[in-house]
Amino acid sequence: MSRLRPNWPLPRPYARPRLWRRAAEDGGKAAIEFAFIAPVFLGMIGAIMEFSGIMFIQALLEGSAREASRYGITGFTTPGVSREDQIMAIIAENTLGLIDLDELQMTTLVYENFGDVGQPEPFTDENDNDTYDAGEDFNDVNGNGAWDEDMGAAGLGGPGDVVVYQMSYDWDIMIPMFVPFFGESISLDANIAVRNEPFE
Repeated sequence: MSRLRPNWPLPRPYARPRLWRRAAEDGGKAAIEFAFIAPVFLGMIGAIMEFSGIMFIQALLEGSAREASRYGITGFTTPGVSREDQIMAIIAENTLGLIDLDELQMTTLVYENFGDVGQPEPFTDENDNDTYDAGEDFNDVNGNGAWDEDMGAAGLGGPGDVVVYQMSYDWDIMIPMFVPFFGESISLDANIAVRNEPFE
């Protein structure tokens, strides 16, 4: 009785090594492609992390300025604690310890009306050049004895005053690869203007 033979050709002895060579070639192509793509991919991941951190700190600054102003407008003072110290404590609490308060620049400027915010002190323009020149008469709104481009007076204001809370912070760039583009740090700012309540 004769043995049954398959009707398809048997694999040649060199067929398997050829598959191995093709697999090795494909693996080499993948490695080269990965070498080109990896830096771009890692750069994108780094950029997402960096800008997410910046946006988070910016949100913390704005939130802390809002909470500080909400306290400031009430005129409330805790026995033994100044309004200024309480406001800094509120900022520290709302920035979650991620901001160095020693490096935070914060100013509060007081105005009579919202329309005065950022405006220069009125002066007599004797030579009609629309610029204050030394010696010209001016209205010393903030009482510091000098003409200022911004009439706001430092402080937290009294009842009914308009107060502008200004915060500025230099956030250090976390990923060194972005330093050549943005420098060692990026400046973040938060500002809010409120009117104090008619507290006594």
